[in-house]
Amino acid sequence: MEYGAGKHWTEEEVKALLTVWSEKRVQNYLHGATRNKAMFIYISNRLQEFGVFRDWKQCRAKYKNLKYEYRTVKYAHNSGELGKSMKFFQELDAILALEIEPRLGEDEDATYSKVFTKNCEEETETHSITEMLNAGVICVALEDDDISTTSDDLTISPMRTKTKISEQGNQKLMQEHAKLSFIPSVAIEGGKHWTDDEVRALLHIWSDSNIQTQLEGAVRNKSIFEEIANKLQKFGIDRDWKQCRTKYKNLKYEYKTVRSAQGSGNTCKSMKFFNELDAILQRRTAKQSDKNGDRQDISEGEHIQSDKAPNQFRVIAVNDTGIGRHWSDNEVSALILIWSDENIQQQLEGATRNKEIFEQISRRLMKMGIDRDWKQCRTKYKNLKYEYRTLQRRNIQICNPKRVMRFYDEVDAILRRSHALQQKKRSEEQCQSADLNTTDRAEKDSRAENSAELKLVKLNEGKTKEIYELLDRPGHVLVQSKDQITAGNTVRRDQMEGKAAISNKTTGCVFRLLQEAGIKTAFVEHHSATAFVATRCEMIPIEWVCRRIATGSFLKRNPGVKEGYRFSPLKLEMFFKDDANNDPQWSEEQLMEAKFCFAGLNIGQCEVDVMNRATVAIFEILEKAWSTQDCTLVDMKIEFGVNVTTKEIILADVIDNDSWRLWPSGDRSQQKDKQVYRDLKEVTPEALQVVKRNFQWVAERVQLLLESKNTGRVVVLMGSASDIDHCEKIKKACLSYGIPCFLRVTSAHKGPDETLRIKAEYEGDGVPTVFVAVAGRSNGLGPVMSGNTAYPVINCPPITADWGAQDIWSSLRMPSGLGCTTVLSPDAAAQFAAQIFGLKNHLVWVKLRASMLNTWISLKLADKKLQECTL
Repeated sequence: MEYGAGKHWTEEEVKALLTVWSEKRVQNYLHGATRNKAMFIYISNRLQEFGVFRDWKQCRAKYKNLKYEYRTVKYAHNSGELGKSMKFFQELDAILALEIEPRLGEDEDATYSKVFTKNCEEETETHSITEMLNAGVICVALEDDDISTTSDDLTISPMRTKTKISEQGNQKLMQEHAKLSFIPSVAIEGGKHWTDDEVRALLHIWSDSNIQTQLEGAVRNKSIFEEIANKLQKFGIDRDWKQCRTKYKNLKYEYKTVRSAQGSGNTCKSMKFFNELDAILQRRTAKQSDKNGDRQDISEGEHIQSDKAPNQFRVIAVNDTGIGRHWSDNEVSALILIWSDENIQQQLEGATRNKEIFEQISRRLMKMGIDRDWKQCRTKYKNLKYEYRTLQRRNIQICNPKRVMRFYDEVDAILRRSHALQQKKRSEEQCQSADLNTTDRAEKDSRAENSAELKLVKLNEGKTKEIYELLDRPGHVLVQSKDQITAGNTVRRDQMEGKAAISNKTTGCVFRLLQEAGIKTAFVEHHSATAFVATRCEMIPIEWVCRRIATGSFLKRNPGVKEGYRFSPLKLEMFFKDDANNDPQWSEEQLMEAKFCFAGLNIGQCEVDVMNRATVAIFEILEKAWSTQDCTLVDMKIEFGVNVTTKEIILADVIDNDSWRLWPSGDRSQQKDKQVYRDLKEVTPEALQVVKRNFQWVAERVQLLLESKNTGRVVVLMGSASDIDHCEKIKKACLSYGIPCFLRVTSAHKGPDETLRIKAEYEGDGVPTVFVAVAGRSNGLGPVMSGNTAYPVINCPPITADWGAQDIWSSLRMPSGLGCTTVLSPDAAAQFAAQIFGLKNHLVWVKLRASMLNTWISLKLADKKLQECTL
């Protein structure tokens, strides 16, 4: 994620950054810098000349993100996926093409073998910048997720090579210097500096041949560094396994940097403990050479041409999520079976945000008795593809290919068929595009085909959308957005190309978020880039406006209130939809006296109260979601309709960037909503482009509201397997909130050591955890857990009819110093855990908030029904 939450880079800012970056002296410095803070401070100052105010950290983060995105797209192009693209690809290609010279076989990917080249003649141009800044070696950050980096495939020492360049009609040989600069970023050691004695102790343990052997062959090396941490404690050194692993990596990195510098003639560069590290790492290198006895001797200056050659940048797939839960063959077979479904493949091909697809896969696996969440499914899917493609590349390079991957044939069949479908789709698209003269004609033809296919009849047309009845889908309509933006009841009206697609995308994401939370909406599914299918409703002609901060028309109607006044609780207003009278504000009494009736439902006090409560809940849900993007939801308007089939009130119409005010970081000057258009003194093409970029910014950000980086889990510990039914109810309730739940059997009375071992297993990976203790009779499980962990513990004993009244006291009456709570209902235990996670995870919180609303509405409707029966 880019540094500076919520501070999105505009196109103008990126163009300014690329302008500075394209300067040769800046490029030359960035090629060779280890400590590049000074350069990015320089870039930050240069950007101010273009009116762009970004600090050096934001510049560096954007620089890295652009390079990463460029390489991803470049790799896709080299793999035949020509449809993948990005903004500013051509500009980046012009910059990075000079920087990156891939060495490829016939079908080898450029991503896995890249060389940074720099002409000796260009080095003279860097004189002025090197006088101001220090030169070094660049670092490219790699994601470190408990994957061993002990292999030389990951740490590549800088070295110099000579490349012969032959050009047609020119026999002159040129020598160029290249630096391999793919070096993993060095982790932070947590502020606890290692003393010389601590480092010596670590080196002493590291020099153990047994430890070295383990480190050489390990993919998951947590247990090895735990062993090292335990050995350090015998020397009186208290370091955890993460600190040991970080120091190990940093020492290796520093050693290889120094060794590379000395190999290049820079004998002044040195480090502490160089000789000790040299003895360890050279001995390991010698062992590896002995193992590969069939290799030919390599003369000085030559390079090893193998899978472990220094010029190979090896990509390591992210490790499977679900700590300690290896995928069995049966689970992988089931995943591949679902993956082979042509419908699933088509969804995966066209998806940018694929969470929903993998949630669907997870649910299908659940029906087959396999409990894997969507993240685990997505990770396994990626790893299978990565392993297959790696094997494919190796098979191309060697004469006698050997298949060393399980399920190779199954994955091969899927991916080959997927590739064939993509080729067919591309050819069809090319044929179609060849028949069209302009994009306007293509859009008209597409709409005509859709209309014929869906059998549409126009019902209504508004300022920004058209409503069509779907004759072949009774009870449904098609909502088609228009490329039109208006203000002041169409006093100002302009065409903004692309607005329909942006608004449709925004509405779809917002309604999906609300539906996942549990709010009833009219949204059914996307139909096209500019239209969606909705439940047919008779609309109630009231705009409900909810305000958190006083601004806009509220200030005009309430003189004396200063802009920025914060409403707690929220301020709720309603306006009758009447363009001729500028949508006058109404009171509840006016709405009641209007005696509206829609789809056979009379709008009375109960219905008004329902819409009132729902408006507040919807605002709070979206407010909570937007806060994760450092965005303040200032106010918003929504509309309700009556479902013509079920006769119930549901959220209808659209919610897009016309519907709210959004202030990034709470700053009105950064507003991203339609107010920017309202405030224009003159509408020019340039001004409309600014408005459009704001709408695009919102559409991109609103997708992120469907995701959460704050994960958590519930671990249910049961004293006996006979309590499984009780625990399954807890698990089911947890899953309804989107919280993973794991069941374990352990007894604090009969096996306290095992209970504490299980506890430590879930504490060691850093995932936020709530423990639920399910123990009948005398509950020792909950108190023991509470007394030995800082994580929350909930007692949920399975009460029986005979001894329940007596047994409950073992869960209620706790010794001093214990803070576990007790609930009897499995649903209540899951809800309590959800409330804990909801403090940080907005997707859990919104489900809780929607549940509160639905409970209130059901009580309100039940009371109405009872009163009608009584009357």
